Amino acid sequence: MRKQQFICPYTVYDSFDEMESQDVELLRRAHEATHNSYAPYSKFHVGAAVRMANGEFVTGCNIENAAYPSGLCAERVALFAAQAKFPGVPVEALAVVAHSETKTIDEPVAPCGACRQVMVEVEQVSKRPLRVLCQGETGPVMAFDGIQSLMPFIFLDKFL
Repeated sequence: MRKQQFICPYTVYDSFDEMESQDVELLRRAHEATHNSYAPYSKFHVGAAVRMANGEFVTGCNIENAAYPSGLCAERVALFAAQAKFPGVPVEALAVVAHSETKTIDEPVAPCGACRQVMVEVEQVSKRPLRVLCQGETGPVMAFDGIQSLMPFIFLDKFL
């Protein structure tokens, strides 16, 4: 038997002044996308924005449903829309942010496991690391360069 440890490298930005303008723009678009969210049950509005290699942006938001499993997360809405609108164009970065109607979220909100698995596939298809930015309504931004920092033991198509 042997114990091993996973190290999750990421960068924390305490201010937009510390960030590159293209990442600030991606976060701004994700924040705007929260306004389109349909979250009557959780009151938890999530926005996502994708930056494509061709310079285009695509946004998405969470859409809830009374039959809870029928809803969809903002990250997957944005990534699927980006792939549908720009097939074959690599995805460079994804920003995800959240806003709650019941409290202020002042720390980064990380994507769920299902969204992370979709990010794995997007990164594999794009053949480049996916930059993922996470923020709450306010507060610091966490930046991950590559999905393995968010999902270390990924399921790949080669396992099929």
